Amino acid sequence: MKIVNKRKFIRSLILLIILIIFILFTLINKSLSHSDIQYKKMYVSSGDTLWNIAKIEKMNNIYFEDKDIRDIVDVLKNTNNLSSYNLQVGQELIIPTI
Repeated sequence: MKIVNKRKFIRSLILLIILIIFILFTLINKSLSHSDIQYKKMYVSSGDTLWNIAKIEKMNNIYFEDKDIRDIVDVLKNTNNLSSYNLQVGQELIIPTI
C-alpha cells in the first residue's frame, strides 16, 4: 500500500488519534457524582446485622461493586449516623444505590 498524499494521511491520522483520545477520556472519567447517588430505605428484621446487609448489598447493589465488605459496613454505619454496629428490629436504614 502506497501513501499518495502524505499531508492528508498525517492530518487524518492525527484527527483519528484525537478522536480516540477523546472517547477514551470520556469513558475513563465517567465517575459517579453525588447527584447520581440515590438512597433506598429498608427496615431491619430479626437477625439482621450490618455485616449480612452489607454482604447482600455487595452482591445486588452496583454502588458497592468492587468494595470490601468492611468498607460497606462502615458506609452503612456512617450513612445512617449509627453510634454502634448494633441494629434494632424495625429500625429504618438508608442505603446508597445508583
